[in-house]
Amino acid sequence: MCYLMKIVSYNVNGIRAAIKKGFVEWLREGDYDIVCIQETKAHPQQIPTDTFEALGYHATWHSAEKKGYSGLLTLSKHAPDHIVTGCGLDRFDCEGRVLRTDYGLLTIVNTYFPSGTTGDARQAVKIDFLEAIYDYTQQLLQERDQVIVLGDYNIAHTEIDLHAPKRNQKTTGFLPEERAWMTRWFGSGLHDAFRIVAPDEVAYSWWSYRGGARINNKGWRLDYHSISTPLVDRIRTVTHHKDVLHSDHCAVVGEYDMCAD
Repeated sequence: MCYLMKIVSYNVNGIRAAIKKGFVEWLREGDYDIVCIQETKAHPQQIPTDTFEALGYHATWHSAEKKGYSGLLTLSKHAPDHIVTGCGLDRFDCEGRVLRTDYGLLTIVNTYFPSGTTGDARQAVKIDFLEAIYDYTQQLLQERDQVIVLGDYNIAHTEIDLHAPKRNQKTTGFLPEERAWMTRWFGSGLHDAFRIVAPDEVAYSWWSYRGGARINNKGWRLDYHSISTPLVDRIRTVTHHKDVLHSDHCAVVGEYDMCAD
């Protein structure tokens, strides 16, 4: 039996702030199957326990050790049958950057890449993470066929993926080495789901809070659904919900035709 599955990636830039801006009401109306949230900036005990349970979601957390920083949350209508928090490297796992949940044959990897925006030291951490997540995912693809690695990658892949590519050639998030890594990533058994269904569409998922960037749609596409080859024929749509205003990012919603085991 086949059915439509709606899967979301959303950097909320603080789950508690997003809740105050109507996140829970949006979640209720969307009736999504799996919602991968990045940058929660919270631990589960800081959220009322019934916030998501009342909507029928199971909550799987991987928070950063540092309070108010980074962190992941995966919400799912069905409880995962396998959970792995972290990628096995303490230097990233303490920041809450990788969270795997399995649902039958389907593996979801919720991830939040370092940004590199605060200087050379954090840019080095970002490059280190790129190699680590590449190796992690390559190993995972040897074990699992149906994989979606989704989240905030903090990289715009090509010139169509940001408003002012010429001006940002030396800006973290659009550096040549980061873009080359994305090309390697999408040539390694993973595919950019949005570009499969919309190869030439201009769509962004993040806008600066400054200068009316969102109103004028001067943004970057930093948030991705990366899907394994067996899922390519399952994509129905991938859309950027730019009018959802809980964060400086928007929700990226993928609809997939999935089949039961």
